[in-house]
Amino acid sequence: MPLHISDLLARPDLNLSVTYDVPAQLLARTVEAATVSDLLVPGKWLQGGELLMTIGLLLPMEPAACRAYVRDVAEGGAACLALGLGQGLPYQEAPEPLVRAAEEAGLPLLTVPDEVPFIAVTKAVFDARADEQRAALHRAFATQRRLTVAAAGDGLRPMLEEWTAATGVGAAVLDPLGRLLAAGEREAGPPLEEARDLVERVAARGLRGSASSTAAGRQLEVQPLGARRLRGLLLLTGRPDDAARSVVPGLVSLLSLELERRHLRDEPERRRRSALLSELLADEELSAGRARDMLASAGLTAERVRGVVVEAGGRKSGAGRGAPSPESAAHDMAADLALAMPGGLVRVTDGVIEAVVGEDLDIREVLGRFAPRRAAGIGPATAPEAVRVSLRQATGLLAVSRTSGAPAEARQSEASRLLLDLGDRRTLHGYADTVLGPLDLADNGEELIATLAAWLETGGAWDATSRRLGVHRHTVRNRLDKAMDLTGRRLDDPDDRFDLWLATRIRRGGTPSPGPPSARP
Repeated sequence: MPLHISDLLARPDLNLSVTYDVPAQLLARTVEAATVSDLLVPGKWLQGGELLMTIGLLLPMEPAACRAYVRDVAEGGAACLALGLGQGLPYQEAPEPLVRAAEEAGLPLLTVPDEVPFIAVTKAVFDARADEQRAALHRAFATQRRLTVAAAGDGLRPMLEEWTAATGVGAAVLDPLGRLLAAGEREAGPPLEEARDLVERVAARGLRGSASSTAAGRQLEVQPLGARRLRGLLLLTGRPDDAARSVVPGLVSLLSLELERRHLRDEPERRRRSALLSELLADEELSAGRARDMLASAGLTAERVRGVVVEAGGRKSGAGRGAPSPESAAHDMAADLALAMPGGLVRVTDGVIEAVVGEDLDIREVLGRFAPRRAAGIGPATAPEAVRVSLRQATGLLAVSRTSGAPAEARQSEASRLLLDLGDRRTLHGYADTVLGPLDLADNGEELIATLAAWLETGGAWDATSRRLGVHRHTVRNRLDKAMDLTGRRLDDPDDRFDLWLATRIRRGGTPSPGPPSARP
């Protein structure tokens, strides 16, 4: 327990007295140390919380000078002022100007009797402080012991509950995206909304530091959790005392160990989901029902899904001996992405990470958090049975992403204009594969592409297209309807028509002209 002024007054061996009717809240001040000084301006030497003792050898008796002296002591942070009395000392009782100045300033003024030396008061203060620190150390050891025992149990919650019970400070563990994993509070939950900015700031820095702030009158603190990579975040609600503060590093270590253990325990499930994705992509005759059942078994129930491809990258030549191997780094990144993507259908293959996500997921935010500065392609939203097509288009966009320095998404109207400006043949062919990939995988795909190219080059003239191909105009319409169903494009959308025209021209090896007739309204 902290040492208060009232505790010193209650000790009969010190026989300290107050010089005026000091309010109870002032007597509840904490005494951090005891010191002696007869300087007229001692404030600059104080650190705060001291019991300042003086015999008043140089103490002025003019009211204004007394007020200046007391003001300097109070502004220096002293908890109280004590005047030594006795035979051979300047004062046998507290002088009235000093008492009035102390009362006006709200500074407790005590008197130390002749029979009590200052060293006795100093010893009493430091003995009490030592007892307090010893008790805090015992509490810290006891709390650490309780946390260690709880860590042997199952999960995060037992540790958080022990922490909150021992310290009175709320605690919660969040995943890297700020979603609640476990909390120590048994009733009110953690203040996630108030802490959102703080959580995002710490999460963006990985394991490089913590942060604290105050919201709605409560102190909030966020600590990163994990060994080599960020596995979660610890949110503390409240102000830990010294004993609790000394245990925070131990709590962080135990929670990090539990999250790493959970990560390893989940490895078989990640492998199962990776195998499930491989099975899903390998089935060329995949039915709609079968595709939905497979995705639902992994928890992905979205009506439409999209493929995402990320270049995992390798270790730089200057990386240290302790740096992870490229394969290990790829699997670590894949695990992070799986955590952030509902359903977690992610696999690593040929140096890239492939994933299937729901249409509603903000995939750009996920990539910005877990795969920053990595080339990434985002395929269009498709029915689950056509996810192979979306992944192929995402793969074709990697070249665009490498050049632009940002994730490239299918059906971005700016993409074709970007490609025209770039003029790189490999990039252009990658773009063509992205747009026409669904037709490549279809039966009679070459026929569909040829019909599409002819229709675009004739400016959308049905009769001219049928004459060029030697088929009935209804056949042309049927082929184009099928092509639009497969690609998800619309012939009446100028941007879509421009993208399709550019892709077919690239496939034919022609040089794109400034603007095709079919792009004009």
